[in-house]
Amino acid sequence: MAEIFEQALYPYRRSPDQDAAAPVRHPVIVVGAGPVGLAAALDLALKDVPVLVLDDNDRVSTGSRAICFAKRTLEIMDRLGCGQPLVDKGVTWNKGKVFFDERKVYAFDLQAEAGHRRPAFINLQQFYFETALLERLRELEAEGRPVEIRGRNKVTGVERDDGGVRLTVETPDGPYTLEADWLIACDGAKSPVRSMLGLDFHGRVFEDNFLIADVKMDAAFPTERWFWFDPPFNRGQSALLHKQPDGIWRIDLQLGWDIDREVEMREENVIPRLKAMLGEEVEFSLEWVSIYTFQCRRMERFAHGRVLFAGDSAHQVSPFGARGANSGIQDVDNLVWKLKLVLDGTAPESLMESYNGERVPAADENILNSTRSTDFITPKSDISRIFRDAVLDLAEVHPFARPLVNSGRLSLPTTYGGSTLNGEDALPSGPERTRPGAPAVDAPVGDGWLLGRLASGFILLGIDTPLPHISGSDSVPVTTLTISTEDDRLGALRERYLGRNEHAVYLIRPDQHIAARWPIYDREAVTSALAAATGGTS
Repeated sequence: MAEIFEQALYPYRRSPDQDAAAPVRHPVIVVGAGPVGLAAALDLALKDVPVLVLDDNDRVSTGSRAICFAKRTLEIMDRLGCGQPLVDKGVTWNKGKVFFDERKVYAFDLQAEAGHRRPAFINLQQFYFETALLERLRELEAEGRPVEIRGRNKVTGVERDDGGVRLTVETPDGPYTLEADWLIACDGAKSPVRSMLGLDFHGRVFEDNFLIADVKMDAAFPTERWFWFDPPFNRGQSALLHKQPDGIWRIDLQLGWDIDREVEMREENVIPRLKAMLGEEVEFSLEWVSIYTFQCRRMERFAHGRVLFAGDSAHQVSPFGARGANSGIQDVDNLVWKLKLVLDGTAPESLMESYNGERVPAADENILNSTRSTDFITPKSDISRIFRDAVLDLAEVHPFARPLVNSGRLSLPTTYGGSTLNGEDALPSGPERTRPGAPAVDAPVGDGWLLGRLASGFILLGIDTPLPHISGSDSVPVTTLTISTEDDRLGALRERYLGRNEHAVYLIRPDQHIAARWPIYDREAVTSALAAATGGTS
C-alpha cells in the first residue's frame, strides 16, 4: 500500500459540468470522501451505478483518527476488492488485557474460535484505510467503471424534492450547480448537508475529555489492546493503549471535564503525561495529539426522501468499542444494494425505508453499548464508582464477574432480527448465529472461504442438497451455489449453518445477511422470501 497520505490524492480539476448550460444530473452523488463515502462509491461503481464523490478537501485525512477496523468491516472490504491490502498493512490483534490500578484483572480473546479468514480487528491509521479505498477506486476508473471523485468541491447548498436533489457546489473557479437522483451524505459529525436541511441529532453529550496521542517509539508491548482503570499514572481516570503500523502507538488518557483544552494540548503538558505512563527511560516522539469530547446521538431517521445519511453524519458514538467507522461501513453495505435495485427499477422506492428500519436500530444498539461502556469507564456518582471498583476486584479472581467489566464492548455487526425484509426461518433448530437477519458467518470451504463465494447479488446456497437453476424474480437475479460438507475442512460449515440438520438451503442478500432458510429447496418458499427481501417485487 502506497504511503502517500500527505500528497493531494484527488486534486481539483475543472469539470465539464461547470461549463454546462444547465445543471448536469447524476444518478448518485456522495458528499464526503472519508472511509464511509469512499466505501459507498466503491460499492456503487462495482454495481455499475454511476457515482460522483464531492469533497471540500483534496487529500486523505491527517492524524490517526479511526484506527480499529473490525472483522465485519474487513469482510466487506474483501467484497469491495481491497481487504487484503488493509490486512497486510494493519496490525492484527484478537487479544486484550484489562488492568485496575497496577494489577492485571484479566485477559480476553475476541476470536478464540478457529475457522475465520479475518481477525477480530486490525489497527490501521485512517489515512492508510482511505488510501487503500482510493487506490481501489482508481483501479475501477481505469477499468472504465462509472466513478469520479472531485476534490475542493464544497457543497454549500442543498434543495430536495420528490424527484431528487439540487446542489450548489463551490470550487476554486467559482460555484456551479448539480442535480442528483439520490444524494448520500457521508460528510461527518458536523455534516453540512444535515445542517442545510435543518435536521439534527438527538441523544446525550458526555461531560468528559480525552487526550489522544499518537507516539512513535520502539516498545516491547505485545500487539494487544490494553485498558487501565484508575492507573497510577492517571489517577481517578482511565487509559488505553493500541499498537499501530510504522512503530506508532495510540494512547488515550481520560482528563475529566473541567480542563483548559488549549493548555492540555500543549506539548510541554502532554509529554509529562506520556512519560508518567511509559516511563522516563522510554524514548518516543509525539506524532499527533487531539482532545475530544464525545456524544452518543443519532438522527431520528437516516433516509429523508432522496437524501440518505450514513456514518457520522447520521449517528455518533463514543470511541470505546470502535463503533464509529465500523458502523458507518455497515451503513453503506446495507444501503447500496437497495439503491441499486431502486435505480434499476427492479424494486420499489419504498425499499429504501428498510434502510431506516434496519440501520436506525443498529445505531441504537451501538449507542446503547457505547453509553454503557462510557458509564462504566467514567462513573457519574460515588455509588457507581463503588460498584465499578467492586466488579473489577471480583473479576481478578472470579470469572463470573468478568462479563460485567465494560472497558468498551467491541464492535460486532448487528442482526436485523425484526426486519420486514426477513423471510421465514424454516430450518428446524437452525443455528442461532445464522438465523434470518444475521450476517453470514465465514467458514473454510475447500481451498477457500465461504464469504468469498458470496461476493455479489442474491445467493441461494444449498449445503449437501441439490439446487435447480433459478432466475430469481422477473428482474432480480439469483445465483445458486451448492457446497458439500465433504469440503468442510474444520467442521465449521456444519456447526455454523446446519446444526443438527443434514442439509439446508439459505437465501443470502447482497450484503451477506441471511434472508431466509429451509431444510430443502422449495420454489414457492424461495420466491416468497425473495419478494420480501426486495420490498415486494415478485
